[in-house]
Amino acid sequence: MGFADDHLIPLVDEGLGNSAYLLDLGDGRALAVDASRDLRTLHAAAERRGLRVAFAADTHLHADFLSGAVQLGHDAGATVLASAAGRRAFGHTPLADGDEIDLGGLTLRALATPGHTDEHLSFLLLDANRELGVFTGGSLIVNSAARTDLLGADRTEELARAQYRSLQRLTALPDEVAVWPTHGAGSFCSAPPGTERTTTIGAQQQSNALLAAPDEDAFVRELVGSLGSYPAYFDRLAEANRRGPAVITAAPGLPPLTVSEVRGLLASGAQVVDVRPMADFAAGHIAGAVSVPLRDQFATWLGWLLPHDTMLVFVTAPGQALAEIAWQALKIGYEQPAGHLAGGMDAWSAEGGEQESLALLAPDEVAGRPVLDVRQSAEYAAGHIPGATHIELGALAAHAGDAAQGAVVHCGHGERAMTAASLLQRAGHQGLAVLAGGPDDWAKATGRTLGQGA
Repeated sequence: MGFADDHLIPLVDEGLGNSAYLLDLGDGRALAVDASRDLRTLHAAAERRGLRVAFAADTHLHADFLSGAVQLGHDAGATVLASAAGRRAFGHTPLADGDEIDLGGLTLRALATPGHTDEHLSFLLLDANRELGVFTGGSLIVNSAARTDLLGADRTEELARAQYRSLQRLTALPDEVAVWPTHGAGSFCSAPPGTERTTTIGAQQQSNALLAAPDEDAFVRELVGSLGSYPAYFDRLAEANRRGPAVITAAPGLPPLTVSEVRGLLASGAQVVDVRPMADFAAGHIAGAVSVPLRDQFATWLGWLLPHDTMLVFVTAPGQALAEIAWQALKIGYEQPAGHLAGGMDAWSAEGGEQESLALLAPDEVAGRPVLDVRQSAEYAAGHIPGATHIELGALAAHAGDAAQGAVVHCGHGERAMTAASLLQRAGHQGLAVLAGGPDDWAKATGRTLGQGA
């Protein structure tokens, strides 16, 4: 077959900042690359084209989501392609550097590109001898390279040096070769901001600052120096992917729970996750609940802040999709949520359930109060309210004692700040408020200049 651009279908997960790919092989079969366990979008794309997924390739042992490759093997009989060095504990075709897979007219060649992980492969797609594009996973990404610290601080530099060599290998490909990365903007695997999800070798030669590093040492300093924090759940998912996620045999859901059942679960150690919009949570919520509004980034913050081995009770607003909550939880390894509070906060209130609230403040109402900024370090350095204490949301539970009583908590828009305030309130803080907005809104409202730097 000849290859056309519309044979490749990118499937973007905006919340995790990743792309999976579905490649139409032209004969009713398809190749899936780096598919998540949440296969709804992939299945819909395959169904529209009448495709069966015959191959499921993973570029590496993912830390930010559970792979859908095992599920595709179960559901569609897909042949799973992955690195032999990953020592996966389930049936797959193990590949080493230079191994090729005949896709039926196209060829997929494995390229060892360690760095992001030590067993990382990129997959070069060829039409006869013509190099069409390369699935680069977490190696070469748009204007950067993925982080190298996921296997521990003691291996970060070693893997950064491997990443340098991998990028040198990939950029030796012809300029016109397409680059199809997995990690993109919004990924905590270290992609810079931007809207482009794919690129070419030639474009990266021109625009990727890491490729402009004069030597390996300079590359390592720049890459390692750019690494920020990452979600706590990353530390467990790579091993879960090595073992192989459990096959899903029924559509996930959240069973309804009565107020009495919720009280019983809370007494036995369950935790409440309130997914309603932040204004609803502020107005009234179950004491001790953690606010994680249901949005694109829901899975990231659920996985960062809530233990995966604790029963979770979800509180929802009317109209919120229970299936979406269940799928986002499943793709990062929350296998058995307890369920959702039937009737929501109305049912809780009707039965005399204890509630707490939080104040929402406009940007011009902050004056005279301590301010807590819970954004990422890079966001804080780019511009912050002068005098604000900075504690990243992901680190807040461990450093709640460093936050002032009565603080006004803020992020960029309000959702992360409400999550932070709920954690502080659960830890016993009083008089908290949440800024409805961010530093730019504060500066506009007050006419003052934001602070810069760390």
